[in-house]
Amino acid sequence: MATDWLGSIVSINCGESLGVYQGRVSAVDQVSQTISLTRPFHNGVKCLVPEVTFRAGDITELKILEIPGPGDNRQCGDSQQMETGIPGVGCQVGPSQNGTGKVLKKPMSSSAPQNIPRRTDMKSQDIVISPQQQCSKSYMDRHMETLTQSKGFRRRHNSWSSSSRHPNQVTPKKSGLKNGQMKSKDDECFGDDIDEIPDTDFDFEGNLALFDKAAVFEEIETYERRSGTRSRGTPNEKPARYRHDENILESEPIVYRRIVVPQNPHKEFCTDSGLVVPSVSYELHKKLLSVAEKHGLTLERRLEMTGVCASQMALSLLGGPNRLNPKNVHQRPTVALLCGPHVKGAQGISCGRHLSNHDVHVILFLPNFVKMLESITNELNLFSKTQGQQVSSVKDLPDTPVDLVINCLDCHENAFLRDQPWYKAVVDWANQNRAPVLSIDPPISEMELGIDAKWSLALGLPLPLGERAGRVYLCDIGIPQKVFQEVGINYHSPFGCKFVIPLHST
Repeated sequence: MATDWLGSIVSINCGESLGVYQGRVSAVDQVSQTISLTRPFHNGVKCLVPEVTFRAGDITELKILEIPGPGDNRQCGDSQQMETGIPGVGCQVGPSQNGTGKVLKKPMSSSAPQNIPRRTDMKSQDIVISPQQQCSKSYMDRHMETLTQSKGFRRRHNSWSSSSRHPNQVTPKKSGLKNGQMKSKDDECFGDDIDEIPDTDFDFEGNLALFDKAAVFEEIETYERRSGTRSRGTPNEKPARYRHDENILESEPIVYRRIVVPQNPHKEFCTDSGLVVPSVSYELHKKLLSVAEKHGLTLERRLEMTGVCASQMALSLLGGPNRLNPKNVHQRPTVALLCGPHVKGAQGISCGRHLSNHDVHVILFLPNFVKMLESITNELNLFSKTQGQQVSSVKDLPDTPVDLVINCLDCHENAFLRDQPWYKAVVDWANQNRAPVLSIDPPISEMELGIDAKWSLALGLPLPLGERAGRVYLCDIGIPQKVFQEVGINYHSPFGCKFVIPLHST
């Protein structure tokens, strides 16, 4: 049986005096108790002699590193691995996770060449004998008898069973040393022979065609529907995307048409949130203001509310906080306010007063009349207490472009004003000044406008304005909800947290 171990690669520890030897077994003499190694390595360095022989008394530790298969050449001078180096130079033994001893290879000299064993060899043929016990001559004799007589290490089907264990093999105690454990994952990843790689290329398209994604997703959806679990969606569904101002929590469905007028609206608008705001006729709008005035929303209150909302919009158009701050005193904006002798003109004067209070240079144009409306007289009295400038001639208006023109010349009823010389002169000045125009409560689309506006501000509910009115905005002038219901309008406020909102044509 001693010939069965010829050609095996072993590591022999002869103590501190002689060191560690590695090599391939060339001869085992049971009578003289000796073992010979061919092409040996001593402490990681190749020996100059081709063969060394050890007595049993000199050996303190013996490890079998590799056992050749039946097809391997067992001749000592025929080993290719010995040319490249012996695995397990300076070997130590540590316990594995299941308690069995495993070989750890730690080179003692960087000059010695190393050979990485194959995965199958390392996985099934690393045999550890006596990893920690001190060996004596009788201990070596017992293991030499194991090498020659034991049947527990017989090869089966050209490989060794990883589960079989020699009955005389000593299980090492767990020492807790991390460096004494074998990293089998490295061998499983890098231990395969290069010859095992297939020559043919992998057919990616063919294998991908075998996978029917639609059928798999349909099966998953059917299973989740039957089991009652929440569906994860189909490939055709897109995840919902929300804006920064949208609520992701489920709530009551939004009703986008919350304002209903008794008559069929000629034109409809919508807010930024999608709420529909219908237009009303001038007669219905006039009736709404009359009923609100009867319930206490007087003309003075309405003028004040209109002036606040219009001035707030004008301040935003002028640049807001970027333009109106103490550091930009040299960039004080200039606004030309064009007013007529009617209620619309009084609304413009109220707006000019608030603008002047916010450090805006306001130039108010109002023609001279023998008799003025009481509302205009009251607003002019308040405006005169500000730093605003009032003129009655077109010649006194600035020749250079201003920052903003607020148009309050037109009226819903007195169309004869457009034939007046002062009206035509002011219209010509506004068209030549090339400043952006904001119209407050402009007339309906059937009436011809002399000045094209960039923005228009409607009060309460919009009128069916034409294209020359520009972009339409809506302001809240404080009409209660029951006042809308009294004139037959089912009303729900579209303003939200604002008093002025933009409207878009549908």
